[in-house]
Amino acid sequence: MSDETDARTRSEERAERAERMAKEGAQAMAEHLASVKAVDERTVRLRALRLAKEAADAQAAAAAAAAAPPKRKRS
Repeated sequence: MSDETDARTRSEERAERAERMAKEGAQAMAEHLASVKAVDERTVRLRALRLAKEAADAQAAAAAAAAAPPKRKRS
């Protein structure tokens, strides 16, 4: 009877361990996916800021070029 009890106890311990590991794995995956999502959101935001700055710089350069008097060529 003791062998049956020991086997049942070991089996229950294995099942509990497997369940605990599955829960921990799911939690770790959720944390990883949240981290990846945060990085992607920051990347999108920073890309939008960079593109807006590049467009503003290009517009400022074009305005400065249009406002500058034409250069004379020396003969």
